[in-house]
Amino acid sequence: MSAKILHIDSNNPILWNQLEEAGFENHSDFKSSKEEIETKIHEYNGIVIRSRFKIDKTFLDKAPNLQFIARVGAGLESIDCDYAESKGVHLIAAPEGNRNAVAEHTLGVILSLFNNLNQADSEIKAGHWNRESNRGHELDGKTVGIIGYGNMGKAFAKKLRGFEVNVLCYDILENVGDENATQVSLQELQHKADVLSLHLPWTPETDKMVNTDFINAFAKPFWIINTSRGKNIVTADLVKGMKAKKVLGAGLDVLEYEKLSFETLFQDNNTPEAFQYLLESKNVLLTPHIAGWTFESHERLAQVIVDKIKAVYDIN
Repeated sequence: MSAKILHIDSNNPILWNQLEEAGFENHSDFKSSKEEIETKIHEYNGIVIRSRFKIDKTFLDKAPNLQFIARVGAGLESIDCDYAESKGVHLIAAPEGNRNAVAEHTLGVILSLFNNLNQADSEIKAGHWNRESNRGHELDGKTVGIIGYGNMGKAFAKKLRGFEVNVLCYDILENVGDENATQVSLQELQHKADVLSLHLPWTPETDKMVNTDFINAFAKPFWIINTSRGKNIVTADLVKGMKAKKVLGAGLDVLEYEKLSFETLFQDNNTPEAFQYLLESKNVLLTPHIAGWTFESHERLAQVIVDKIKAVYDIN
């Protein structure tokens, strides 16, 4: 195999080593700008990325020999997928690589919110022993609504099997429900759910989906968990819902304000008012886009990508 692959983000060594063993020629460039890489991308047959920059039409037009783009992650929103496919480029992602990590994280966030674990821990460390104000809720008996029932949603529903809960799912695809979740309309989910967990890609259809109208359509006050993409929620509208007691609490692993690289939030140190509210709220749990970020998923993502690249070239 003489195909040349350019790696523009670091990944688990499994990926590099196994591709090399399969006969691919690996090159890396973790520092050059998009424009600098565009000057040499014509030399390569494949590119392995995470989220350093967007693969757009300009980039693709300068890559006439590109046969595949492999993203070591679940989503492909940083790629102009339609244009890439029109040029015959295989698109590879690995949502099955970190679905278990995302499912466990989601469950952990719900249990922490329900039982005030982070708040209680902070109070104890500050010398306060507050029992009544930290009385929690039980997950058993609740209805959990999952929007987006693909790899992540299904993995989360499977984790809920140990609880006495009613699990509903909504997806734009038909007949994706299974033994772990009953597929319903969005309206039925909003009527019955006590907990909402988002497992969606970021697309024009899901962008700003969770807004004031969406929140007010829920029949009961509810908790919301987002381990998908930050721009699926309008943060200011979420805060309005929390102030109105329509939203009881939020667990957010992703934020509307994230940059493409997911590494920084506010370049100018100007914190939006809505985000400041979240920072100060006891019923909010925030994590830095780490739901799928485990040691195990680091290896699994790399292995999935290797296997899929080899499949493109029909290598066993």
